[in-house]
Amino acid sequence: MASLLAAPVGWLLVVYVGSLVLLLMAAFWETEPFTNDVVRHWNLDNFRRIIEQDVYRDVAWRTIQMAGLVTIADAVLAFPIAYYMARVASPRTRDILVVAVLTPLWASYLVKAFAWNAMLGDQGFVNWLLEPFGLSAPGEWTGLWLTFTYFWHPFMILPIYAGLERIPSSLLEASGDLGARSLRTFWRVTLPLAFPAVVAGSIFTFSLTLGDYILPTLIADQQFIGTVIYGDRSSNLPVAAAFAMVPIAVMTIYLLVARRLGAFKAL
Repeated sequence: MASLLAAPVGWLLVVYVGSLVLLLMAAFWETEPFTNDVVRHWNLDNFRRIIEQDVYRDVAWRTIQMAGLVTIADAVLAFPIAYYMARVASPRTRDILVVAVLTPLWASYLVKAFAWNAMLGDQGFVNWLLEPFGLSAPGEWTGLWLTFTYFWHPFMILPIYAGLERIPSSLLEASGDLGARSLRTFWRVTLPLAFPAVVAGSIFTFSLTLGDYILPTLIADQQFIGTVIYGDRSSNLPVAAAFAMVPIAVMTIYLLVARRLGAFKAL
């Protein structure tokens, strides 16, 4: 078994961990101002720049806000669907719903991104639909939030569905036998037991939103962490590398909290 795992684990260490180490090293270098060549002069100027300049703090906070709002929206929308799939639907209906949830993941990311860009544009479907009522398509922030929510919704549904399916029916029956009504059973039994699965799903929705740069580029003009890193990678690689440490640090803290909440056991 060890010999079988040696190759993939070694490849993971070289490609993934090695690239992170190189990224961290580049964050301590600097750029020659006239040629934009990377100079391997070790210093903390890039991190100082990110901390002191308002633009980087604003971009980081804007991205974290968006990731949080997308995660909340996906959790609220996904829980009823996952609950119906796990506790109400017949086996045949459940299979159909699982396929329906997975189907958007089979479509090309770029095709879906350009489709949402077209729908939310000035001449798009949303404006055409709302124009008779004197309304218009949502603004850039709301439009991006809706797009992210749609994109990552399946990643929230599936962990919650799996978590709800693992709850023994005997616990729910015992709650009913003790006199608890359906709503009380949900709040006191089902939701606490399914909460680690919600946190597990939030790992995907939060991290995917935090690092995405394609959707912000297509849907909104505002800058996010991914778009800033993508823009700086050619003109100032050390600053881009230093700024890339922000989502890594945020996700490290997020994963530690999620671990304490039992999310890893729900994956």
